[in-house]
Amino acid sequence: MKPRIFDPTRRQVLAGLGASLGASAAGLTSGSAGPLVTTRLPLQARVATLALKPGQPPAAIWELAALSHTSGVRFRRGDRCEVVFRNDLPVPLAPVWYGLNAAAAADPLRGRAPTAPGETETSIISMANAGTLLADFRLFEDGLKQPSRPLPIIVDETTPVAVDRDEVLLIEEWRLRQDGAALPPGHDARDTTPLHTINGQTSFELSARAGERLRLRFINGSERSVLAIKLENHDVRVVALDGQPAEPFPARNGALVLAPGARADAVVDAAASAAFLLHDGKEARQIGSLAVSGRLERRAPLPPLQRLPPNDLPASLDLRGALRFDVALGSPEPGWTRPAGISVTSAPAFRAKPGRTVVLALKNPGPATSVFHLHGHHFRLLDRLDDGWKPYWLDTLAIEPGQTQRIAFAATSPGRWLIESVAADWAAPRLVRWYAVG
Repeated sequence: MKPRIFDPTRRQVLAGLGASLGASAAGLTSGSAGPLVTTRLPLQARVATLALKPGQPPAAIWELAALSHTSGVRFRRGDRCEVVFRNDLPVPLAPVWYGLNAAAAADPLRGRAPTAPGETETSIISMANAGTLLADFRLFEDGLKQPSRPLPIIVDETTPVAVDRDEVLLIEEWRLRQDGAALPPGHDARDTTPLHTINGQTSFELSARAGERLRLRFINGSERSVLAIKLENHDVRVVALDGQPAEPFPARNGALVLAPGARADAVVDAAASAAFLLHDGKEARQIGSLAVSGRLERRAPLPPLQRLPPNDLPASLDLRGALRFDVALGSPEPGWTRPAGISVTSAPAFRAKPGRTVVLALKNPGPATSVFHLHGHHFRLLDRLDDGWKPYWLDTLAIEPGQTQRIAFAATSPGRWLIESVAADWAAPRLVRWYAVG
């Protein structure tokens, strides 16, 4: 079949009867000429296996694989990428991108169907911003027969960053039955054992020389759990959150707390061998190690750590003139639905004109922590007194039971966008609503 050419930013949700979700990216190309493509990315949805439990066969999983990138998918800011997606799984799917700037998108809810089994679709994605991104199938999880692995995607800055190494650490969460089979999220996890991996390994080791400056891109690729990751006995300095640069600051006690899907870039000067400790809210355990041997000799010392080059986000937000909306998260609150049931004929959670500042009061009325994700925009987390904001941008936020958090963003991306809500419980359903800019 001839591939369809369209832009996945505009294909987040299939409206109407039997609606399904699509992917997100920027710049529609079908039927019109645009800037030249600078790179190509073949993606495949396929069956795979992963060794998770000693003495048992590898667990069957589904994965989103990059066929042309054996050491991680990396682009440069400004790249215009042709994405060729092949679906070799038995259910309709499309990659959903997290952290991709969509300022050029016009209409994400296009009624575009996901890719059918055995079919191929071609898209054009503009990498407008540098950062740590994630692509996965979590909006399709109701139809997944196996747990799926996400795909980290790195967009490098156009100017060099003063580090010796740049490493991705993808943390994943699994629920294993007694026979070693892995349980997909959204199902009752009784009689299963939780297990976590880094880059697919149950015992991860990162080698370095003393004095090496490492940029570590931590990604919480779990589906439900808020996780804390710590590198013992090291000064861990955060330089980016959810793909957006932050004023460098030290991680509290060397630990990073990440909601599902959240990303944090940290810089560490390797000093001595140390453990990576993971805390899942119940206990801390070693999940990997930093193995330091030898020493890196330099002709000249590295310069002091500097802020990463900025992306195209506003320097300030007009809170006094902001549009304000209350959003209660999750079921049984009205307006929320499973992803397959989303339709733009339903009322949006809110509407805003382009250029306006929007403040959302996100209330979690449920008994468990709720994870919120905003598509189409990054946001600032406001101070409790609503008189300022934290010095970083986010697209994902965990909100404790009974709590309300306020966020603000500049509505710069016209179109219709999703918001997600899911409780931090393996069996909890993922829920979505939509909002409009324009």
